[in-house]
Amino acid sequence: MVLQELKKHENDTGSAEVQIALLTERINHLSEHLKAHKNDKHGRRGISLMASRRNRLLRYLRRRDFERYRMVVEKLGLRK
Repeated sequence: MVLQELKKHENDTGSAEVQIALLTERINHLSEHLKAHKNDKHGRRGISLMASRRNRLLRYLRRRDFERYRMVVEKLGLRK
């Protein structure tokens, strides 16, 4: 699992890389749900909020450490 590779230590849940990976996993899961349930407006709002949070974390990581940013984007298969 990609999450295990991104952790800095065993109990790491707060680093930007781990948060981005968790949000990506939740976004992918919810997007599958929305394919089957097209009228789920609250789910669409949730996915939009999660995508915004992930983008903010990616911008933060890009500013702080560009190499870590590139590694995360590559491992998660994001388009940036």
